[in-house]
Amino acid sequence: MQCPSCQHTDSRVLESRSADIGRSVRRRRECLNCDFRFTTYERVETVPITVVKRNGSREAFNRSKLLHGLLRACEKTGLEPARLETVVDELELELQGRSGREVASREIGELALQQLAGMNDVAYIRFASVYRQFQSVADFVATLDGLSQQPRSKSLAAVR
Repeated sequence: MQCPSCQHTDSRVLESRSADIGRSVRRRRECLNCDFRFTTYERVETVPITVVKRNGSREAFNRSKLLHGLLRACEKTGLEPARLETVVDELELELQGRSGREVASREIGELALQQLAGMNDVAYIRFASVYRQFQSVADFVATLDGLSQQPRSKSLAAVR
């Protein structure tokens, strides 16, 4: 590791610990030449995920885009933003664990909907309405009916 102060390549590790929820290692180092102390992070290099859009175009997976969509769907529902970040982390880890490097945007949307179904019905409907491009009230009703058919302790059927 090259020292940021003198560019010497020899350093010693003073301390190592897990960082970023176990996905990286933080190392505190000291240069053997000038005694300058600095921090480095070691992460597993991941292969980028390519998202295949509905129109056939491809783009790199953008976790902030997914998080933004979830945050918009969950506005004023009482869901914590930290919980949504955890959902995005889990989805990204699941996608990284797959053997293929390309994933359809449809799959990402369905995975997000599965998570929202157990968290908040209103957020689920909001996200589904944008993701599935609802065109009429019938689309909302069909989704509500599908949601109410799912076995859960707090069902939409009791509300309707």
